[in-house]
Amino acid sequence: MHLAKRVQGIKASSTLVITAQAKKMRQEGSDIVNFAAGEPDFDTPNQIKESAIKAIKDGFTKYTPSTGIPELKKAIQDKLLKDNKLQYDAEQIAVSSGAKHCLFNLVQALVDDEDEVLIPSPYWVSYVEMVKFANGAPIILKTKKEDSFKLSAEILAASITKKSKLLILNSPSNPAGYIYSKQELIDIADIVVKNNLFVISDEIYEKLIYDNSQHISIASLNKKIYDLTFVVNGVSKAYSMTGWRIGYLAGNKDVVAAIKKIQDHSTSNPSSISQKAALSALTSDKEVLEKMREEFEARRNAMMGYFDRMKLEYVRPQGAFYIFCDISSSGMDSLRFSTKFLEEKHVATIPGVAFGDDRYVRFSFATNRERIEEGMRRLESFLNKE
Repeated sequence: MHLAKRVQGIKASSTLVITAQAKKMRQEGSDIVNFAAGEPDFDTPNQIKESAIKAIKDGFTKYTPSTGIPELKKAIQDKLLKDNKLQYDAEQIAVSSGAKHCLFNLVQALVDDEDEVLIPSPYWVSYVEMVKFANGAPIILKTKKEDSFKLSAEILAASITKKSKLLILNSPSNPAGYIYSKQELIDIADIVVKNNLFVISDEIYEKLIYDNSQHISIASLNKKIYDLTFVVNGVSKAYSMTGWRIGYLAGNKDVVAAIKKIQDHSTSNPSSISQKAALSALTSDKEVLEKMREEFEARRNAMMGYFDRMKLEYVRPQGAFYIFCDISSSGMDSLRFSTKFLEEKHVATIPGVAFGDDRYVRFSFATNRERIEEGMRRLESFLNKE
C-alpha cells in the first residue's frame, strides 16, 4: 500500500514500542519490572473520578465547544494566574485531547514547509516527529552533560538561522529531569525576542519537582516573551490522569483561533466527561498532589542511591519521574542495552537513542519502591554478567 510521504518518514514511538513489548511479556506470565512507564502508577484521585461519574449520570455526554467548556477554561485561567503569574483571556486558551494533542496542533498551526524548529537534545521523542509531520525541519541542539543537558543561551544563539521559526522548551524535562532557573530563562528569552522566534513551553511535569526547586514559566518573564510563547500543560502527570486525555495551551489568540479550526475538522471537542474530571482536578484540594510528589521524590532518592552504589553516572533530576543514566560503560548502545535488559532480566527501560543520546537509557521511577529495589537488583546482576 502506498502511504502519503508525510507519514512514511514518521518513526514509531520508542517508548510505546518498549512498553507494548513489556506488556506482552507480562501477559505471557513474565515478572516484568517496568522502568519504562511514562505515567504515574497512582490511581486517579477519587474526587476526580466521582465528578466524572456524576457527569455521566447527569447526561453530560454530548458535544461541547471544540476547544473546551467555559468553566474548564476559567479554571485554567485561574490556575495559570495563581501558579504561574500568567494572565490569559478565555480566547487565548484551547483544551485538547491531551498535552500531546496541544503540541501537535501548535506545530501544525505555526510551522510551514522547511521552517526550522529548534529542539534541545535530549528531547521528548515526539517533538521531532511532530515537526516532520508538518514538513518542518527539526534542528537538534546538542547540549552538555556538565550543564545537566540544559540549553545554554550561547548554543541557542549559534543555532539560529533565517529559517528558524520556533523553539521547543521542556521544563521540567523528559528525559533528563532538569529545571531551568530564572536567569537561564532570562538569557534564553533575550535571544528569542531578539530573533522573533516563537516558543512552545512544555510544562506538563510542573507539579513534580524536587529539592525545593522552583518551576518558572518563560512566558512570565516579560510582555515581549509572553507574546511569543505558548504554554502547554495538562492533568495527565500531576493528577495521574493519563488515560483521561485532557491537555491545554495558552497563547496568542489568533493562533488559538487557528487551532480551533484544526480541532473543528479533526477531533472536535475533547471528551465531555474528561473535561468535567479535569475541572474537578484543577479546583480540588492540592494535598493529594503533594503526597504523590513526596513519594516520587523518595523513589528518586532510592533509585539514585542504587546508581551511586553501582557507580553509574546520571543527571540528578530536579523534576518529572525519570533518571537519564549513562550506560556507555556497559559497552552497549542504548537500544541493545534496553533490549537485552528486557529479554534477559525482564526489566523495561527506554533507550536514549529515542531522545537523541545513544549513551543513555531512561529509567522511570513511576513504580513502587519494592519494584525499584527488585529492578535495581536485576540491573546489578545484568551489568556484572556483561
